[in-house]
Amino acid sequence: MAKRIMIQGTMSGAGKSLLVTALCRIFTQDGHRVAPFKSQNMALNSFVTPDGLELGRAQAVQAEAAGLECDVRMNPILLKPSSDTGSQLIVNGEVRGHYAAAEYFKMKRGLIPDILAAYNGLAAENDIIVIEGAGSPAEINLRADDIVNMGLAEIVNAPVLLAGDIDRGGVFAQLYGTVALLREEERRRVKGTIINKFRGDVELLRPGLRQLEELTRVPVLGVVPWVRADVDDEDSLALCLEQTICGRALDVAVIRLPHISNFTDFAPLDEHPDIGARYVNRTDKLETPDMILLPGTKNTMEDLLWLRDSGLAEAIKAAAEAGIPILGVCGGYQMLGHTLRDPMGVERQGTLPGLGLLPVDTAFTGEKTRARKNAVCVAAPFAGAKLTGYEIHMGKTETDTAPFCRFEDGTTDGAVCGHVFGTYLHGLFDSGELVDRLAQYLAARKGITVSDTPVEPRAAYRNRQYDLLADAVRESLDMPRVYEIMEEYADENTSFRY
Repeated sequence: MAKRIMIQGTMSGAGKSLLVTALCRIFTQDGHRVAPFKSQNMALNSFVTPDGLELGRAQAVQAEAAGLECDVRMNPILLKPSSDTGSQLIVNGEVRGHYAAAEYFKMKRGLIPDILAAYNGLAAENDIIVIEGAGSPAEINLRADDIVNMGLAEIVNAPVLLAGDIDRGGVFAQLYGTVALLREEERRRVKGTIINKFRGDVELLRPGLRQLEELTRVPVLGVVPWVRADVDDEDSLALCLEQTICGRALDVAVIRLPHISNFTDFAPLDEHPDIGARYVNRTDKLETPDMILLPGTKNTMEDLLWLRDSGLAEAIKAAAEAGIPILGVCGGYQMLGHTLRDPMGVERQGTLPGLGLLPVDTAFTGEKTRARKNAVCVAAPFAGAKLTGYEIHMGKTETDTAPFCRFEDGTTDGAVCGHVFGTYLHGLFDSGELVDRLAQYLAARKGITVSDTPVEPRAAYRNRQYDLLADAVRESLDMPRVYEIMEEYADENTSFRY
């Protein structure tokens, strides 16, 4: 059975996912077989395994950093919020149903056998498992039925490193308060703390670090700097509205939907020196971009109603009438059509008119499509661009217009009507070829010249970023002590049961 280390955080966004990604890379560089593990993830940014199962995007990223293909066992429970109080529950990559928060909390301990089966399977095949917690272990109202923080650490007997986010301020209070709220047996499991996202002179922290160690009786194992590595974020909280790279010739506006999902689809655009992508959720911020992108969403019909209420629906239609290109991906593609029907009550909205910019009609069903895909773009401005991506969607869309792309098996996807485009293919920009074609298309419309240097494929780019991240964490974290901690817990390497 594998050795193990668990990263917990003082809050969501403390940098747990990045630290796990870094450790997966470091241990792999050191010659170990490594796998990430997160028992329960809540995120709208998901990915598809080679066998067509769904897991959190963060675990797919961590697997890639470890040189592995992603495996659904790395994230056996995925919650995809569909409202403020309910989520779609995915267990072992398959949809199990929709649950209100209260319903899920009553039944989640019944998922422990699924969690342990996944964990034990990975542990039997790897040298080290790097476990990621969720939120904070000090959420004492949730402690009784915890299956992702200290509850999981106890079940698999994992030592814990606790990370705090200094960039948000109050990091000493974060770490001390979290440790103070833990039970005594939980405090004994915390073997080190980490100050994350630090910018400045670390010597100025030394007095505080010493006092923190005295108060918590836990050593500080490292002060990790704010790392410039570009690694895919786990959830859309990381998105900054209207953030863009100034001075770029081409302005691309991405609509920031309330239930936006798979927003990492558009990260490769920023790798082109002449494209600046920004996220907007108000009509007065839309202005006159060179292109508008409608992203995926976990709740297409509710977000379509939000588009109308916010005025963005009319603004998008006016932009299309003015000749501005529009591209919709997955849920964004569905919104661009004539009608969206929900005969089975999947999204509980009956029938809604779409934006009417593409001659397509969508009906939601209880069946979810999940598949990896390779394709070639056939839409005239981008024809010939090779695409690699994946589909994750509920619903089937019918159209008799020209398709956006053609898959390897000869089937087609998406729709094109003039300068309005739609596709179900997530990751469509990852190969880099569509980014290049898009830049040339928009530049020609604008009458300007842009760089013709090919954009690096996203996989190669990500691998360089993992090395940058690993180098920074290795340099700032007491890795010899991390290895010692894992060794101290290695004596009980048996299959864990609950």
